[in-house]
Amino acid sequence: MSNPSPSSRAALPTQPPIPFRDVEILHDLSQKQLRALALAHTPFCSETALGNINKIARNKARMAACTYIIDRKGEPGAYSHKTISPADAETLIAGQAEYVQQQGSLIAVEAYVGLGERAMPVQWLYTREAANIAGMQQILSFPRDQVETPEQLAAPFKPAFRLIYTPDYFVDMPKRQAIIVDLDNYVTYIMGPDYFGESKKGALRMLAALHYKNRGLVMHAGAKAIHYGGHDLTMGILGLSGTGKTTTTFSKQGALTQPIQDDMIALWPGGEVSVTENGCFAKTFGLTEEAEPVIFRGTTSPSAWIENVYIDEHGQPDFFKRLLTPAEVARLREVLVGTGAPAANVDAFIRGEVELDAIVEGGIPKDGWDFVAWSENGRSIIPMSAVENAADLHNIPQLHSLGILNRDEGADAAMPGIVRFTSPEQAAGYLMLGETSKTSAAGKDRGKTRSPFTQPFFPLAHSLQAARFSELAATFTDTTMWLMNTGYVGGDAKGVAAGAALKVKIRHSSAMLEALISGAITWTVDPDFGYEVVDLDAPENAALLELVPAEILRPHKLFEKQGRLDVYKRWVETMNRERRAFLEKFSVPAAIVDAVVRR
Repeated sequence: MSNPSPSSRAALPTQPPIPFRDVEILHDLSQKQLRALALAHTPFCSETALGNINKIARNKARMAACTYIIDRKGEPGAYSHKTISPADAETLIAGQAEYVQQQGSLIAVEAYVGLGERAMPVQWLYTREAANIAGMQQILSFPRDQVETPEQLAAPFKPAFRLIYTPDYFVDMPKRQAIIVDLDNYVTYIMGPDYFGESKKGALRMLAALHYKNRGLVMHAGAKAIHYGGHDLTMGILGLSGTGKTTTTFSKQGALTQPIQDDMIALWPGGEVSVTENGCFAKTFGLTEEAEPVIFRGTTSPSAWIENVYIDEHGQPDFFKRLLTPAEVARLREVLVGTGAPAANVDAFIRGEVELDAIVEGGIPKDGWDFVAWSENGRSIIPMSAVENAADLHNIPQLHSLGILNRDEGADAAMPGIVRFTSPEQAAGYLMLGETSKTSAAGKDRGKTRSPFTQPFFPLAHSLQAARFSELAATFTDTTMWLMNTGYVGGDAKGVAAGAALKVKIRHSSAMLEALISGAITWTVDPDFGYEVVDLDAPENAALLELVPAEILRPHKLFEKQGRLDVYKRWVETMNRERRAFLEKFSVPAAIVDAVVRR
């Protein structure tokens, strides 16, 4: 991939000069300087015994409910987010500008989302209390010298996008927070949240809008380069948070697998893939070196930043911490109260006036008592330089395989371990459905869900994603499209413990993907849904069946053994009915609906 040409650079949006008078702009800060600023100015930010920096944030996830797109045409249906009037947006933006003036300084991170001709120059501006977020964003961005020519490096930076982030500026809006997205001018204003994901997705949201206008599609997908049988290929993996997207991206198939991206890629005609980030933003709950060695070693390296990770009294991260004891709450009282826990409840728990059993049901705390259960949405930001055996991001092979993860769970969990789609329209339909079970990243709001293309931050009407993907898929050459269940069959963790359900384990996923990539699977058409599933009777699939239980590959077998075929049949009926309703709600083209729903 070559450096961007002057002509392609001229076609990008342009930002005016930074609109603040008498505000010091802190340019070109090093990671060392950003760490020092974070420790001095970012609340509840500390250095761990491992030498990396951990921030305990008020927010444990992105605030989609507080995100608004400025609607200047009076067409709210054109967007997937809430909208806000220009007048109301300007009032909030003016208040943020006044806050910035009072603070007197901004940290600037001027770098790129992506590499090569698709690279996008972005200027992120942060008040000092967001120094940790600036440090994280700098890691995930590509520095100018990896993208620009010597002539461009000698000139002032020319951003196409701008993002202004003020975590401690609270507004008169729900939850006292607002993310205002100006897609007409490619500027995002973040007021109140202190979670890194808002910075990361703020730029990617604008990128999704611009790339869509230019015939591409930004996808919430990991990617890895696979060298198999003398060929180089790229595999893309879509999935909502918690479905195993990062885990699948970093697991190995074939002789050699190299991670490309863990979160976002862009697709273009002909199967071209462009990258977005120079590192990894990974979940840390349950992280072990045995199961996820690359992510574990990257997370525990001094170069990483971590967020909302439990740190014990010795300064060591604990990736399995869940419920806190009164003594642990007492040690963390300042942090817990400072990040929103009710002081009276905290003190009552410390004094032993309230027992865990009275305030936690099914592992989920009652309102006002969230602080007793440590967030499972801890995160690490790992530079690509700390990712072992990473791919060459300047030379990405064409797309050969694209799949979506569905972490199925529950008594009627019946998604096969792996299915292959028979047409671009069928693939577009299932990607549009984005089915999974919500996990810890959703907090209390758990259960089965659907999210178009698993990308709730795509800013334009979601139906556009399905139409664009089917257009792009029709131009792909020899690209296999699939779905994989990374959750359960016939139940959940309790069902597995009772011997009534099966867990799709990492080793099962790796075996299924390796068989898929190598062309070793003999398929048959599923009679209920029309996609292809593993043919259990084919001798060619014997090796796969030694590694993956037949009941995972064809879940109806488990329901049949248990005398619960009536549950399976009701699931089939429910899925067909709900899928049609969901796709039609978004005005998805009829050809896509018909490819998904059989009856």
